Amino acid sequence: MPRKKVTMVGAGNVGATAAQRIVEQGWADVVLVDVVEGLPQGKGLDMLESGPILGFDSQIVGRNEYRETADSDLVIVTAGIARRPGMSRDDLLKTNMGIMDNVIKEVTRYSPNCILFIVSNPVDAMVYQAYKLSRFPKNRVVGMAGILDTGRMRTFIARELNVSVEDVQALVLGGHGDTMVPLVRYTSVGGIPLERWLPKEKIDAIVQRTRDGGGEIVNYLKTGSAYYAPAAAVLQMTEAILLDKKRVLPCIAYLEGEYGIHDLYIGVPVVLGAGGVEKVIEIALSPEEKTELTRSAQAVREQINAMKALDKTLA
Repeated sequence: MPRKKVTMVGAGNVGATAAQRIVEQGWADVVLVDVVEGLPQGKGLDMLESGPILGFDSQIVGRNEYRETADSDLVIVTAGIARRPGMSRDDLLKTNMGIMDNVIKEVTRYSPNCILFIVSNPVDAMVYQAYKLSRFPKNRVVGMAGILDTGRMRTFIARELNVSVEDVQALVLGGHGDTMVPLVRYTSVGGIPLERWLPKEKIDAIVQRTRDGGGEIVNYLKTGSAYYAPAAAVLQMTEAILLDKKRVLPCIAYLEGEYGIHDLYIGVPVVLGAGGVEKVIEIALSPEEKTELTRSAQAVREQINAMKALDKTLA
């Protein structure tokens, strides 16, 4: 059976690390694309040469254009810039919108039947833009954030309790950022609700640290942001899609009335498989949780409205 084909757009820290992890699994051949001449070629060749040592036969090549990405099963987009000193949020949004615009034009040209998987920030808004520009069915455009956020939450809980991370389950909804909604009621350790393990003040501290998880790493790195955990989240979603695992995972999906939200991409639990987002799972929320999710959705909508003001094609 021939291997699947994955295109990774962006050979920076997240893209290159995720590409390495995917190719090492042997599920797919990977085309690593970046505009910087020599960067994807060098990183791709370096990864390829680890094959005999690690025992994988998947192929990976680096390119500056999209011709060899043709007929990809999955296209993962990590391209974009981080906010720099003196750069306004609108400037950042406009720059990354332009990058996404160019990427989607090439992807739809060469791989019109692929699943489009967005990681670039601000991710909720970028997934929405990719959906509008690609004109793909909603199930074939998905974004990554919830798995990363739950991964952070599960890490903090496991460390607090000195238990295995494998026995900690958590769920985070909403936009990826300060307004995310960690659902404590749906968080458990070994099937036992988290409230039975920890007092409220410790749980509240873990929730806040989860919301601040990305910023905490940026504060340490000074000139960069997280990429090992984001790449691991990309790998889990890639596995679910390529191997049709039908995993129940928190992903950024398009809502058309679920949770009372319309025409918006935001983090919710979904069934993720070969068809992409095969089902949006709507769970019961308390009034307080509904209020938090509505507030998070409004923050995402404000980003999208800012994009629409910058680019009338999205309106």
